[in-house]
Amino acid sequence: MYKLIVFFILNFGALGIGSYLIGNPSENDWYRNANIAPWTPPGWVFGFAWTTIMICFSIFMWRETNQKNFAELKWFFVLYAIQWLLNVLWNPVFFRWHFVGLALVMIIALVILVAYFTYYGYKHSIFSFLLVLPYFVWLVIATTLNAYIYVKN
Repeated sequence: MYKLIVFFILNFGALGIGSYLIGNPSENDWYRNANIAPWTPPGWVFGFAWTTIMICFSIFMWRETNQKNFAELKWFFVLYAIQWLLNVLWNPVFFRWHFVGLALVMIIALVILVAYFTYYGYKHSIFSFLLVLPYFVWLVIATTLNAYIYVKN
């Protein structure tokens, strides 16, 4: 159970740090004035989606690391750490510094990493696969939103 709490802290911490690094959203005229994709969901969907994703991903990480020692999972944890960093850093790169092209590269790398976790879950159990699938799907959608802004602005 200890690992589950750690993954909740890490994953929700990533959301908190990412939000902090964005700065004050009410002062973000750049995004409000950007040409965004017509399929961009309303703002509240992002909060609901990320909360759901991080709950599921925390449970996924706990399940997949619970019965194994660190040595067996060294690369799994390295990939998790890279995923964590990309997830946190994408926010200021896109929203604060407006490096939309770099953000697109970062989110594509994040999609690839989460695709690995999705495949890993699929190979181990359908439940683990279903826990990580929302993260993968949401990132694919987010990638299209990032790409649209890159192309249209």
